[in-house]
Amino acid sequence: MAHNDQELAAAIEAIALHAGGAIMEIYARDFAVETKADDSPVTEADQAAEAIIVAALRALTPDIPVVAEEEVAAGHQPDVGSGPFWLVDPLDGTREFISRNGDFTVNIALIRDGLPVLGTVHVPARDETYTAAGAGQVTRKRGTGAAEAISARPPGGDGLVAMVSRSHASPETDDFLTGFDIKERIDAGSSLKFCRLAEGVADLYPRLGRTMEWDTAAGHAVLSCAGGSVSRLDGSPLRYGKNGFENPHFVARGEIN
Repeated sequence: MAHNDQELAAAIEAIALHAGGAIMEIYARDFAVETKADDSPVTEADQAAEAIIVAALRALTPDIPVVAEEEVAAGHQPDVGSGPFWLVDPLDGTREFISRNGDFTVNIALIRDGLPVLGTVHVPARDETYTAAGAGQVTRKRGTGAAEAISARPPGGDGLVAMVSRSHASPETDDFLTGFDIKERIDAGSSLKFCRLAEGVADLYPRLGRTMEWDTAAGHAVLSCAGGSVSRLDGSPLRYGKNGFENPHFVARGEIN
């Protein structure tokens, strides 16, 4: 069955909310933490959320491959070819989840021609959801409130607000930021940093460390559809479907004047 992008965006938002509910059930109790081959942590919440999302996406769009973090870690990596594919990070910010600070997200994005064209970022502990259905079509929902349209902001003349990774700060990031007039730095975890740019409360997010495509795709979709951008350090667009699904260093920006 064919779906337009608005229908797909609504569907993946619902899927993310379902996965978020499963995550919060586990968050409310004790849970075990394991270590993957790359030394990153994983919990039963990552696995439960991914099972929900992958099954739902394969039912929704059986002809579109799904690349999901925990499946790839287990050795199951589909051939995405040159067509569209889904990128899924069922629980971005596992360290934040373990720390119980609320900065973790559910991420689903659709990639076409190497770029994320729609996506959703759900923040279960805060009951916030950001969904992009196309250029200029980005909404934020808080709790049971109505969806609000959001957009990135152009930089002000009094300095920039920079988002910095709480769990992956680095001297390289500090050095990079010395090239800008930064009036405030905000530490945050997971893809929430992209959303802060997309809703116009921050201007810049450099990431000079290792990330995978599923870490960034949904946040990238939300930000770019809200008028921002995500580029490599040389200024070229950050693209998806790369060999190994590993990202280079990148810089996310709000609206450019």
